[in-house]
Amino acid sequence: MKIATFNINGIKARINALPDWLKEAEPDVALLQEIKSVDENFPREIFEDMGYNVETHGQKSFNGVAILSKLPLEDVTRGLPGDDEDEQARWIEATVVGDKAVRVCGLYLPNGNPAPGPKYDYKLAWMKRLKTRAQQLLDSEDIALMAGDYNIIPQAEDAKSPQNWQEDALYRPESRRAWREILNLGFTEAFRARVHGPEHYSFWDYQAGAWDRNDGIRIDHFLLTPQCADLLTDCQIDHHIRGREKPSDHVPVWVELAA
Repeated sequence: MKIATFNINGIKARINALPDWLKEAEPDVALLQEIKSVDENFPREIFEDMGYNVETHGQKSFNGVAILSKLPLEDVTRGLPGDDEDEQARWIEATVVGDKAVRVCGLYLPNGNPAPGPKYDYKLAWMKRLKTRAQQLLDSEDIALMAGDYNIIPQAEDAKSPQNWQEDALYRPESRRAWREILNLGFTEAFRARVHGPEHYSFWDYQAGAWDRNDGIRIDHFLLTPQCADLLTDCQIDHHIRGREKPSDHVPVWVELAA
């Protein structure tokens, strides 16, 4: 089973690029972030015609997450538990029914800038809720993963110029500490389980020629429960997508599971 995560930075802007990549990469499941569309306006027919089941959790102009799956989806839930007043569309999960059932959680973790400030407080509070849900996934002992745009640079090697991110919400010590607290519950970070070393990025800013200079950061991640990690056969970043016409500032990351 090939599962991908892709922050598309707007479905309207990526209305051609996303189907092109899906046809090329052929993921069984694609977890999308920043669809920037309410549910009723998401162009689901395009993807249904490609053989995908479509589930969305949208929001006008901002945020929004979705699951595209060639396999049946069951028990779809929307919204990260823990705050009934949180109206931001940043979390969707479902069980993908293949040879083995896999619980997939697609997330768009808050950016948190400017930090410190209310947006940063929201980011850290959201991560506390994420830790709670993560523990529940571990306790279930199901094959499960949490994937998406985490807006976290885990280590210095995950940025071309880490010195430029010292005070940024993506790299501040409190952010990385919250990330490690979740990881250390017992998750496997899929990419680093398969690929080591610097200069592996999933995001390049549109400004200042970042792509041309490979001045990127790695902020799109897969966290796997032990039962899921046992099935991991590969994890890669589709870097080349960033160089295409009208690209997102993120590129897809994907895992292959023996499921």
